[in-house]
Amino acid sequence: MKTVETLNEGLKREYRVTITAKDIDARVDEEVKSIAPTVRMPGFRPGKVPPNLIRKMHGAALSADALNKAIDQGVKDLMTKEKLRPALQPAVTLADGYETGKDAELTVALEVLPEIETPSIDGLKLERLTVPADDKAVMAKIEEFAAQMKRFEEAPKTKKAATGDQVIIDFAGSVDGTPFDGGTGEDMAVEIGSGQLIPGFEDQLVGVKAGDEKVLKVTFPDEYPVDNLKGKPAEFAVTVKEVKVPADTKIDDEFAKSLGLESLDKLKELMKDQVEQELNGLTRTYMKRKLLDQLAASHDFEVPPTMVEAEFNQIWQQLEHEASHEEDPEAAKAELEKDREEYRSIAVRRVRLGLLLSEIGQAHGVQVSSQEMQRLIMQAAQQYRPEDRQRFVEYVQQDALAAAQLRAPLYEDKVVDFLFEKAEISDREVTREEIEAAIEADDDGHVHGPGCGHDHDHDAKPAKKAAAKKPAAKKDPVKEEKAEDAPAKKAPAKKAAASKAEDKPAAKKAAPAEKAEPAKKAPAKKAAAKK
Repeated sequence: MKTVETLNEGLKREYRVTITAKDIDARVDEEVKSIAPTVRMPGFRPGKVPPNLIRKMHGAALSADALNKAIDQGVKDLMTKEKLRPALQPAVTLADGYETGKDAELTVALEVLPEIETPSIDGLKLERLTVPADDKAVMAKIEEFAAQMKRFEEAPKTKKAATGDQVIIDFAGSVDGTPFDGGTGEDMAVEIGSGQLIPGFEDQLVGVKAGDEKVLKVTFPDEYPVDNLKGKPAEFAVTVKEVKVPADTKIDDEFAKSLGLESLDKLKELMKDQVEQELNGLTRTYMKRKLLDQLAASHDFEVPPTMVEAEFNQIWQQLEHEASHEEDPEAAKAELEKDREEYRSIAVRRVRLGLLLSEIGQAHGVQVSSQEMQRLIMQAAQQYRPEDRQRFVEYVQQDALAAAQLRAPLYEDKVVDFLFEKAEISDREVTREEIEAAIEADDDGHVHGPGCGHDHDHDAKPAKKAAAKKPAAKKDPVKEEKAEDAPAKKAPAKKAAASKAEDKPAAKKAAPAEKAEPAKKAPAKKAAAKK
């Protein structure tokens, strides 16, 4: 194999690689030997077919397979010989006009990871804000839980439904006078004002009472998940069977027993554990943001453009998704466009932090054990349909890049924990409101880093946890898309997304190959309307 470097510019590299016909032909011979015992041909005993006849029968396929293996090995040898650390999978192109029996000329283009001096971890100072899980916080959590378990009780027949009430209906939908699949239902419970149904549906149920019949006129949203209903006006003939009103939930031993627990005290114990986990999560989020800000402020190096572009695209897709659920989607998207370069800077920061944490982890022996990796794979597999899980596991086990992507978030968390252990930490007790305010203080989308002129003592909002993929769910034509983690109040698109992206090192999730055939994701919930 012959190699010639044709480009060396920044982190970009390009090589012309020549694989000789002799090498390819030798690989064909190896392929012939490997399949010879299984080849059957009239007039020959099993395994005794002459190699020249095998070549004649399977020559094209054998040559193609040999060429692919030669290319794979050639690229690996190139990486080893030139001591290259590719940022992403190299782009390999076979020169036009290649014919069997001739040398194969390849162009291998890639971006390499930057050479990073082993980062110093001396002098890290962090403040750990802690919040006690007191009785008041525990009871607030129980009350919140009780509100989520809202019960409804039967109302008088003459009761007119109001916002917050529940109506039990039968419905039959039609578009242009024609019924559509899934457009009918019986005994459907609708909480008026919950926002669970397509716009306008719930509003038109205000004032109805048991026994009423009404035709509701609505328009399916443009982003509705059923293609033939997107943007279409529709009518639903509704029969109101019952109106129910919210029932008071008394938090006592009986309430606890309705949940399968012995007493209210036992419920408090369980809720205290949950509150402590939440508060510990806030503490960690605050410390991590401070840590990443210190690292970003003291390190500056070139990052691979393709990694930045991939990270930027991921951020931008999330931004556009959120903007599409604003009150005025077009205006929200136009506002985003003004700050495109700011988000690209955020992508640069995230990639740089990811590379920096990786370098620190390698320098100090931080590892993800095989047991931890196995748990990661099994947890990720649960996101898919049962019939797809084993194929997903096999895919990750066979694809090094997918495995690395799955491993990255845990690895980075372990590096962060390692740095916490090395840092000088001071403790301060605060209220939940204070720590949440501290986390959300930096909501202007500022990108911290060398040369920003900032004191790096501000903290971005916590990144909202990405919703895990779910098995395919049956679509209800009445139901509207909803955001899985919709906050009670939604920040403006720029601020919310910037704070999510800014202080999170780049670590992409593993995406299964087409052969894994994961279940389709359930329709995402729509974010709450901008206040």
